[in-house]
Amino acid sequence: MSTRAALILAFVLAPSVAMQAQTARTVRDGVYTDAQATRGSAIYKEKCASCHGPTLGGSLAPPLAGDAFAANWGGPLSAILDKIQLTMPANAMGTLTRAQAADVLALMLQTSKFQAGRAELSSEDAALKAITLPGAQAVARPPAAVASAFPPAGNMAQLMRGVLFPAANMIFNVQRYDPATPPKANNQSKEAGFSWVDWGAGVYTGWEIVDYAAVALGETAPLMLTPGRRCENGKPVPVNDPDWIKFSNELYETSKAIYAAAQTRSQEKVSDITERLADMCLHCHQVYRDKRISRTPDDPQNRAARCSK
Repeated sequence: MSTRAALILAFVLAPSVAMQAQTARTVRDGVYTDAQATRGSAIYKEKCASCHGPTLGGSLAPPLAGDAFAANWGGPLSAILDKIQLTMPANAMGTLTRAQAADVLALMLQTSKFQAGRAELSSEDAALKAITLPGAQAVARPPAAVASAFPPAGNMAQLMRGVLFPAANMIFNVQRYDPATPPKANNQSKEAGFSWVDWGAGVYTGWEIVDYAAVALGETAPLMLTPGRRCENGKPVPVNDPDWIKFSNELYETSKAIYAAAQTRSQEKVSDITERLADMCLHCHQVYRDKRISRTPDDPQNRAARCSK
């Protein structure tokens, strides 16, 4: 490369490198002001303290500061602000303005002992995505003997149909129905018949049901690896097979992505991520379930071949 070309390349790249250095920030860099945290304190006392405790240490709801909070919410501040504005307070979701949510977040950072700075925490999404909250140290895993203390209660088909199928169906249902729309009265009547997706109608909000379904998917991932579980055909579940482990991890990661999308309370975003959910199911089914020995997957010949490659 000639000297002139090298100088031109350096000139082009320099602003990009400098911009990355300016935007790659953490909450340790003084991203809020004390005055903003004071405003947040007044909002918190009125809207949040009854559930999260007077000192943000948790009560009816989880703590909003310290290691316990960072362990769950380590990452960009945009996700935390979305959670505050769109899903809190629990009895009046979405009533806080974006600016009010930023003030409450400033209080949370102050309570977590992160130093204040000269500029207020922005409520703009682009700015918040550039600031991260470091996650706390991962909690040590329990010994294997403790984790597998309970033997499987059902076979793989029962686990799939009892937990994964209804949970996934609730999430796919977002493609057709906005979870923010209250269910019709006949959904709760006996004449409507039993439904996979209306089990919480009248008890929980639509978005809460989507949250719970995403969590159910993630919590099922370790159950896929429970030693001793059998498939419907009696074969042992291949819990040590690298592909089976890979697909179980994919289930867990997909559930986290769905839950994060649900926190935006956007039907469009959850609908978009259902494609990832469908792909996740397909990846495992193609290897371990849909053998296509005969015309239909439920043919006894296909069932006999399941849980093996």
